Amino acid sequence: MTDLALEWLNLVLRWMHLIFGIAWIGSSFFFVWLDNSLRKGETQQPGVLGQAWLIHGGGFYFTEKYSVAPAHLPPELHWFKYEAYFTWISGFFLLGVLYYVGADLYLIDPKVLPLSQGEAIGLSLASLFLGWIVYDLLCKSPLGKNDALLAIVGFVLLVAAAWGYTQIFSARAAYLHVGALIGTIMAANVAHNIIPNQRKAVAEMLAGQVPDPTYGKQAKQRSLHNNYLTLPVLFAMISNHYPITYGHPYGWVILAVVMVIGGLVRHFFNLKNQGRGRRYEFLAVAFLLVVGLVFFTHWDPRKKAFGEAVSAEEVHRITASRCTPCHAAKPTFDGIAEAPKGIMLETPEQLKRYAALINQQAVRTETMPPGNATGVTEEERQKIGAWIAAGAPLD
Repeated sequence: MTDLALEWLNLVLRWMHLIFGIAWIGSSFFFVWLDNSLRKGETQQPGVLGQAWLIHGGGFYFTEKYSVAPAHLPPELHWFKYEAYFTWISGFFLLGVLYYVGADLYLIDPKVLPLSQGEAIGLSLASLFLGWIVYDLLCKSPLGKNDALLAIVGFVLLVAAAWGYTQIFSARAAYLHVGALIGTIMAANVAHNIIPNQRKAVAEMLAGQVPDPTYGKQAKQRSLHNNYLTLPVLFAMISNHYPITYGHPYGWVILAVVMVIGGLVRHFFNLKNQGRGRRYEFLAVAFLLVVGLVFFTHWDPRKKAFGEAVSAEEVHRITASRCTPCHAAKPTFDGIAEAPKGIMLETPEQLKRYAALINQQAVRTETMPPGNATGVTEEERQKIGAWIAAGAPLD
């Protein structure tokens, strides 16, 4: 019953995280698009930076953006903040339910670094907090006045963090933590810079003063950072379904390239919306990098040379003790309520059906079982691989 309750908690938190994330990313993308789409209008009033006409849902909309603020504070002002807050909160609880409660299974890999549950959780929390502090200090330093240089330094630090996580946690957890780090930075940008600066501007207007334009500039810089970080964080969120990425011995390199791809795609749309042409070269480079990743993931320095083929019966004996505790109609492994992804490996026929998946996750990348919880030996992985390489024969 406890395992089933945890499974439902996991599902509900994922659902909430997805809903809040859609709301946050949707509003973020819309306002960046709107900012880039503003144009000078014929009826534009003094102090207005630009205007935009929109049509949606059968109606027309007219919007204006002020260079600093309107002359008078409107009676009703809509704030956009809770989407970011609840996305991070639901994501953090999801991290706790899956990776902290199940630290021995998903967070810790003894082959990488033998940590206790408390040590692993402590390092996780410290890294998220420290990552935000370093980023925030960089933005407030003289480096923050040079957007291009700040972006380069920030990218290098994120890649360093990605590599560092692979030296501490399991490969799957390393990817997830890069996403959690980026998500923490994005949410903290809203909570500790964007919203406070907007509150300062509103307070000055209520006091009859003209708001300091610095508040808006600082908030816009952080908002733009969030815009470019969105696609990489989405990739990190879904990566746990694709061990071809995090399971590669140079998974951190793959993640670094994905960050570049996400940045190129966002830059294309930002330039397009600014009316600076369709710079398809950015999309072309992004496409070539994706193709390059396909070839890169095919190359694996750990590629195994298998010995003589083994029988399906021998492979079945191995998987019966190493795989079916989880992948069974009634799992016996503590904390597993049902077979992951509904995949059952209780018969030779089922093993043959999922041979390609087993080869990818248990033999090639060794990401299964998570944290090698059932103690699969290298010799056993070799035998499974030899059987699959021979065509997974049943006789």
